[in-house]
Amino acid sequence: MVNGSTARIKLIGDDIHNVNNFVQEVKNITEKLGVNMKGPIPIPTKKLKITTRRSPDGEGKYSQERYQMRIHKRLLDIQVDERVLRMIMKIRIPAGLNIEVKLI
Repeated sequence: MVNGSTARIKLIGDDIHNVNNFVQEVKNITEKLGVNMKGPIPIPTKKLKITTRRSPDGEGKYSQERYQMRIHKRLLDIQVDERVLRMIMKIRIPAGLNIEVKLI
């Protein structure tokens, strides 16, 4: 790997706390090693909405329940070398958090 290459990390998760905690851990690593980092760049939150009827048989009053799931996304650009990438890979990834890493 060439020094000075950039890694673009895209975080996708349904729990904003997991996303923010992972970003904070990456920030701590980059500050400790003195590496440049751009971000976190927030990407618009996608809202998945479902409306269902409460009564399964159609009798009774007409009432509905509404459910919503939010998908949060963040983008990080990091100037990486081998040791930085190795330390980022050692971070524990919480359940429900997807990570995409691209080397640019």
